[in-house]
Amino acid sequence: MHDIRAIRENPAAFDASMALRGISGASSEILAIDEARRAQILASETAQAERNAASKEVGAAKARGDDAEFERLRALVGAKKDEIAALEEKAKAEDARLRDLLMSLPNIPMPDVPEGADETDNVEIGRWGEPTTFDFTAKEHYDIPGVKSGMDFETAAKLSGSRFVLLSGAVARLHRALAQFMLDVHTTENGLTETMTPVLVRDEAMIGTGQLPKFAEDSYQTREGMWLIPTSEVTLTNIVAGAMIDADYLPRRYTSHTQCFRSEAGSAGRDTAGMLRQHQFEKVEMVSITHPDKSEDEQKRMTRCAEDILERLGIAYRTVVLCTGDLGFGARRTHDIEVWLPGQNAYREISSISTCGDFQARRMNARFRDENGKPQFVHTLNGSGLAVGRCLIAVLENGQTEDGGVVLPQVLGPWLGGKSRITPEGELA
Repeated sequence: MHDIRAIRENPAAFDASMALRGISGASSEILAIDEARRAQILASETAQAERNAASKEVGAAKARGDDAEFERLRALVGAKKDEIAALEEKAKAEDARLRDLLMSLPNIPMPDVPEGADETDNVEIGRWGEPTTFDFTAKEHYDIPGVKSGMDFETAAKLSGSRFVLLSGAVARLHRALAQFMLDVHTTENGLTETMTPVLVRDEAMIGTGQLPKFAEDSYQTREGMWLIPTSEVTLTNIVAGAMIDADYLPRRYTSHTQCFRSEAGSAGRDTAGMLRQHQFEKVEMVSITHPDKSEDEQKRMTRCAEDILERLGIAYRTVVLCTGDLGFGARRTHDIEVWLPGQNAYREISSISTCGDFQARRMNARFRDENGKPQFVHTLNGSGLAVGRCLIAVLENGQTEDGGVVLPQVLGPWLGGKSRITPEGELA
């Protein structure tokens, strides 16, 4: 959420930032509501002062036997009470309008974020490894013979509908091994605290990280009103919601492996084949809660944590900075890591590492005391480390062999009981 004081002080700068997000003249409506709200508050305070003064005079009028003045003042006190209540109600309504409007507006891009309309304007900032090539035509993951028996879309559709998958056998074990490998690296080498979180949350948690109110249709809600998390960014970030944190407690770095759920409301017709875009999937998420002075370095550190997982797996990737037109709602800057998929002959996103500044912290009221004891908002960052299903796809497609098997990354051996490949018949060997 945005700081209303900053908008008051420099509405032109705010409008310029929102224009990069495709929003024109946002400050006009904000300041009009803010002015109306402040006018109601001032009127209420003035009426309260008048009521207090009249209340003091009531006793004096009674004491001197001035019955007419006594009755006039008593009536005035009563009228002012009703007037104050009405003004406070109007101020409350304007405050809600202002909050709803500020909640609906995206974060302000960092000054170095490239301007652009969509993903074609994203800027590459790094690349690792050479894209895998074969002496045969590469298949997509779901067409590899050794994978087909362990990746069942038909049964999943019978159970749940489209965009679900049932994994079994070697493929299911590989999927689990990838998640365990990621968690172990992040917790033992990258200093993240492993956290098991709920996957059902209240409105407040979704509001805190920006999924609500604007993107309700992208998530699933139960009949009881709870929400299935689209990512454990929601739960991990909200650990500090409403908290006043000791500065020495920062940074806090969390990781969690959870189920994630997305309705994919805006992706009709995209990536319908295979398991690239699913309603239910798994991610190993990373979240950092930092001092504002440290968030820039923290984004670089988190990006390296995610990149390192792919390097250990031996899979080529590239890293891009998202342009203003492709930037997520709550992000100020995002690094997308795109992994090479031979079956598509393209790089596809496998992780987004975003710095949000104090945008989420304001929504959650998550603060710390600085060296002068003054409350300040923390900065929050989040990113996949990695999306497990997409990493599975990358491992399968990059390791496929002409006979229909898959050679697996050696680094996964300890999590696969020493097995190093999937046979064309779908067995671990």
